[in-house]
Amino acid sequence: MSANYSKSAFLYRQVRRGLQAGRYMPGQRIDPATLAEEFRTSPTPALFALYRLVGEGLVVDHARSGFYVPLLTEVAMRDLYDWMERLLLMACDSAPRPGTRVLPELESASTDDDVVKLTWKMFDAIAASTGQRSLHRAVKQANDQLAPIRRAKQSLLDDPLEELLLIARAWRARDMAALRRRLREYYGHRKTLVPQTVDLLNESSNRLH
Repeated sequence: MSANYSKSAFLYRQVRRGLQAGRYMPGQRIDPATLAEEFRTSPTPALFALYRLVGEGLVVDHARSGFYVPLLTEVAMRDLYDWMERLLLMACDSAPRPGTRVLPELESASTDDDVVKLTWKMFDAIAASTGQRSLHRAVKQANDQLAPIRRAKQSLLDDPLEELLLIARAWRARDMAALRRRLREYYGHRKTLVPQTVDLLNESSNRLH
């Protein structure tokens, strides 16, 4: 394995975690030279890592102006919500495999817990329980694309933890009918907030420039 490939894989993981953790917000530029300097490497591994993230839809390449976290339009955001909802409802059609974890940390969560991280885990667990690799892979990608949006729009939600707990309780009980209903409610609520979410993200993006 070449040194550049090893460094690129490391930087890929670091930026991906940063996207999930809210370090990089929608509309924010990610400069490969700055990334390389931060992690004490050359620009080449940084470029390789960013192009890999471009291929996964987590970063966009604006050619002359560089790499950015995607800043979605209302149509694109609704499409992404629709896609994630459809994937999770498909997962509900498959019986969970024996021994599937039920994420007990969700039941013991408090309002101070990282709801965005718990949301990622909840939806990943639902997809993983099907044993269908293609479905699980698609949910992982959509989950990653939605993570920066989830974090940025927290102020628009009254009680995101309670919504997640309702999903978790249906999942723990293996009540697929209730789980489908809770998922539809969850995404229905978020789709009604798309205009406000896009406005909020655009305002945040303007402050970054």
